[in-house]
Amino acid sequence: MIERWKKGAKRLKGELRVLYLAYRDTRVPWYAKVFAACVVAYAFSPIDLIPDFIPILGYLDDLIIVPFGIVLALKMIPSNVLADCRRQMEQEIIQKKPTNWFVGGVFILIWIAIVVWISVVVYRMLQY
Repeated sequence: MIERWKKGAKRLKGELRVLYLAYRDTRVPWYAKVFAACVVAYAFSPIDLIPDFIPILGYLDDLIIVPFGIVLALKMIPSNVLADCRRQMEQEIIQKKPTNWFVGGVFILIWIAIVVWISVVVYRMLQY
């Protein structure tokens, strides 16, 4: 059973990479790009809708929201683009491309900006 979970997690990680590659493809409609970017950002973000320290519910959102988002995003992308992105992903696995720290840094900066903005809004609301 654990091996099956590991294979499923590896497949989900691959599908996230496919979504990232599809996001960069010009043949993908804008709404699919936006949704794919949100799914990838949520999957790799350290910030969850329900924090992981909350028993059961903390991990349940990752087990439901991320796979559901991946499935929806994949349905929005044309099948020929998905096939091309899957081939490209397989080539990248063979070539072992280095990690893109720039993109990771951008996602972290976006989340920090959101947290700061929410903090400022809450602080102003509490002052009144």
